[in-house]
Amino acid sequence: MSSLADALLRHACADDKERRDRDAILALLVRGDRAFARSEHDPGHLTGSAFVLDARQERVLLVHHAKLDRWLQPGGHAEPGETDPSLTALREATEETGITGLQLHPSAPRPFDLDVHLIPARKEPAHLHHDVRYLLVAPEGAEPVASEESRAVEWRPLGEAAGPDADAAFRRAIGKIRMLTFRPSRCPR
Repeated sequence: MSSLADALLRHACADDKERRDRDAILALLVRGDRAFARSEHDPGHLTGSAFVLDARQERVLLVHHAKLDRWLQPGGHAEPGETDPSLTALREATEETGITGLQLHPSAPRPFDLDVHLIPARKEPAHLHHDVRYLLVAPEGAEPVASEESRAVEWRPLGEAAGPDADAAFRRAIGKIRMLTFRPSRCPR
């Protein structure tokens, strides 16, 4: 069994949807390298995305996706021959934000979150993205730059990251980040 399948089997799903999505991703992996091919529309293909934290782990970086007209985490399709969604997530996050030196979060589970969602028809038919999500940390002082795929890119405080257009899976992932990065403040005596 592949290392990705092993990691998925060890993944602690936060809810029933994430458990169903993990099972769908595992089922897709039996296709081998074809599971990562953008041309595979039935039942879809694997993608990799990244929730990028600033160096202090207080803010998350979001991109306003031009085609979907929504604030999302950076991520996307594997390149031909790319079969590790963590590398896809790192590459896509670097391309979409202009930030070099992104690193996998040292204590976050790998993968961090899983989500299967519908991509509406455009130049290609409607299809499912089987998204394997990772938590990354940006280097100190990182300043993002919007790419041609996004209208804007911005750091948002974790408490304000899930805007009104956020779906339940995005909210779940932000909740996981908040739990992982929670630092209790000291109360005066």
